[in-house]
Amino acid sequence: MAKPLDFDVLTLLPTPEERLAESTAESAGALVEALELLRVLHEHKVLQTLVRLVQGSEGLASHALDILNEPGSVRAVRNALEAVKVLGRIEPEALETVIGALSDGLQEGARRVREGERAGLGELLALVRDPDVGLALGALVGVLRGFGRGLREREAHGNLPEVPQT
Repeated sequence: MAKPLDFDVLTLLPTPEERLAESTAESAGALVEALELLRVLHEHKVLQTLVRLVQGSEGLASHALDILNEPGSVRAVRNALEAVKVLGRIEPEALETVIGALSDGLQEGARRVREGERAGLGELLALVRDPDVGLALGALVGVLRGFGRGLREREAHGNLPEVPQT
């Protein structure tokens, strides 16, 4: 007599463990790169910050306080505030002019380095007559005069801090 067939459709489907093994084998290169990225993020404490960000404000606030308690953090915050105050005293047009000119000068310097151009004695002597160099030197002299005046005034008012020798 005939026996009934014992057929289970679920036995034909791969198990989750089999699917994971197959997927891992197919994605080995991507997994190695992802692990390297995770390692770098962990070394730079970015993962820790992201975890605290996801945890909510308590974790993030705690992490921010931990960072502020590290050596040099208070000095860095004070320096940043001083930089903001200094930038606030500079007229935007003046800053734009100087930064634009500095950018042009850096590009010219990079070009000369890239092309291997050296400055000879003749070129250095000719710089005295170059109107661009004269203008730049005039600007630098103005910066030095203003810098010196500011130092002298701060010294006269006792505003120069003692700098520890290292």
